[in-house]
Amino acid sequence: MTDTSTAAPIADQPADEFLWLEDIHGSDAMEWVREHNARTDAALVNPAYTALEARVLEVMDSKDRIAMVSKRGDWYYNFWRDEANPRGLWRRTSWESYLGESPAWEVLLDVDALCAESGEDWFWAGASLLRPAPGEEYRLAMVALSPDGGDAVSYREFDLTARAFVPGGFGLPTAKTRLSWVDADTLYVGTDTGEGSMTASSYPAATRVLRRGETLEQLARKAPLFEVPLDHLSGGVSHSSTPGFERDVAYDVLDFFNSRSYLRVGGDWVHIDVPDDTNVSLHHEWLLLRPRTDWTVDGSTYAAGTLLAIELDAFLAGSRALRTIYAPTAAESLQSWSWTRDFLLLNLLHDVSSRILVLDPAADWAATELDACPPLHSVDAYAVDDEDPAAGNDYWLIATGFLTPSTVLRGSLDARGTGGDAAALVREAPSFFTAENYSVEQHFATSADGTRVPYFQVGPKDLKLDGGNPTLLGGYGGFEVSRTPSYSGSVGRTWLERGGVYVVANIRGGGEYGPAWHTAALQEKRHRAYEDFAAVARDLAARGVARAEKLGCAGGSNGGLLVGNMLTQYPELFGAVSCGVPLLDMRRYTKLSAGASWIAEYGDPDVPEQWEFIKTFSPYHLLRSDVPYPATFIWTATSDDRVGPVQARKMAARMESMDIPVWFHEALEGGHAGAGNNQQAARLHTASHEFLWRALNGGL
Repeated sequence: MTDTSTAAPIADQPADEFLWLEDIHGSDAMEWVREHNARTDAALVNPAYTALEARVLEVMDSKDRIAMVSKRGDWYYNFWRDEANPRGLWRRTSWESYLGESPAWEVLLDVDALCAESGEDWFWAGASLLRPAPGEEYRLAMVALSPDGGDAVSYREFDLTARAFVPGGFGLPTAKTRLSWVDADTLYVGTDTGEGSMTASSYPAATRVLRRGETLEQLARKAPLFEVPLDHLSGGVSHSSTPGFERDVAYDVLDFFNSRSYLRVGGDWVHIDVPDDTNVSLHHEWLLLRPRTDWTVDGSTYAAGTLLAIELDAFLAGSRALRTIYAPTAAESLQSWSWTRDFLLLNLLHDVSSRILVLDPAADWAATELDACPPLHSVDAYAVDDEDPAAGNDYWLIATGFLTPSTVLRGSLDARGTGGDAAALVREAPSFFTAENYSVEQHFATSADGTRVPYFQVGPKDLKLDGGNPTLLGGYGGFEVSRTPSYSGSVGRTWLERGGVYVVANIRGGGEYGPAWHTAALQEKRHRAYEDFAAVARDLAARGVARAEKLGCAGGSNGGLLVGNMLTQYPELFGAVSCGVPLLDMRRYTKLSAGASWIAEYGDPDVPEQWEFIKTFSPYHLLRSDVPYPATFIWTATSDDRVGPVQARKMAARMESMDIPVWFHEALEGGHAGAGNNQQAARLHTASHEFLWRALNGGL
């Protein structure tokens, strides 16, 4: 029996007249959805809209766009969707063929044909390939397919040589499964095997060993190889089969930003003893560590965002002789890294423009800059295949900018890691609008606490600063996700070509300036992200780009929460809001879909002290009947099993009940992206931009 006298108090639940809409597939709720979809379609769709959507679909279906590839053995793999293959083709080709104008693709799996053959709807969700024995080719894969585009997937074993699913092979039913190949007859599997197998965040808590021929029922009866408490986010085990460095690593993800890593030594799990908020990365003999907050060990303090290196064996033996191989600055942060055979590539952002360093561990981690990054562009470098005998030091360069279509280049690092021959162009995406008519600028707004907040502005070269430009402001501001320059033919066609200005804000909560930029807007400091975004809106008005009635904002997921707060806290700054797959009800978000996994970001609304600050950024509870709100479009997807559709539904319903004008649309499939194929994606993109354009130009 629970002693209620000592139980922690639970924050009160505000009245909620729309709880019935939380029944995702309930008949009443779905009738409400269909009615609102029909109403929105009737208001939105006309010949001009249909023509614009077709132009967006032309971009997404273009056969000239880049087929991005990943190398496994001698093959280069790609997944491709177009008009003829809306569900997509999993395919591969040789390097020589890929370099040609029309590569000869070997189709491994036609998802459209699979759907027709099976009579079931499937969406591609990726594949995990088994590393072959030395000298052999890749043959086996576990293919992930989603029934509705959501995060829950079904796994089936696939034979790459036969180009068919393995009869009687490994198969796992739809769930938020995590798996890892051990050998041709063994998998490590974390999946839904019944009560107690999944965490409160809806991810696997226990990992077990599944051997060929065993059923899910037999797996459920096995003792876990590794498990975590149900109030942690997730747990799992990954097997590395790198020759000479074979090992098992378990991870216990406490929350979104804290985790513990364990190395299997004999039959024991040995904790890699670092602070829980430290990113742990193993590669061959090296252990790389990146703390998210300042870390003091053996008398030395390492700043948040620093990258540290030490040999794994030395660390496990007790040494803490950590080597700083990258130290961030106030203007620069580490975004990612990748190992070639002999070098370590670091992808950095300096005031949100890319910079790349090549580190040589054999030369005491000497660093050389790779001259490949034009200003106000995003360029990422990563290894092609660090274990390829002939090409182990080859690297990809993926470059893009707001006016620069994406390019793929391939280079090879020389013995000193200085880049060798210049990276050669492999693929270049086509242009979908006349870039010469526009310019890209970076500006800085001043937030409420004096912080300088960068933002990018893309608009006509002859932009008149009279406040009358229809302007779309986007942002995210959460989970240490960085918003960087990128090309979008769709944005060009639906916004720039019509005379609009496109703006991306790099607000706190993101990762543009490293972990500190993120933690500055965590939980009780969340208001800083919204103050930053509002500061950018005010700066656009002050500079004469767009006054309030000409300024729209758009965001999805956490970005939906962002613009939901613009709607409810800063309505005077905007003329229209497009809010997608959003969090909005911050009192119940932990009870909905995967919401419990984000407590580290937002706080726990069940704790009274935390609800006190969470309710200050819960749009569902901030609506007022006496406030003139900007025009609002809320969109979501029934099959979104990450955020879920119900917060969007309830927000729209509450706005309607308060006579606040709102448009609503819910896609019936497509998961958290809201789209499972290019046609759905084109519809979603066009609907959002068309709504904003009409709202800002008096066309609603």
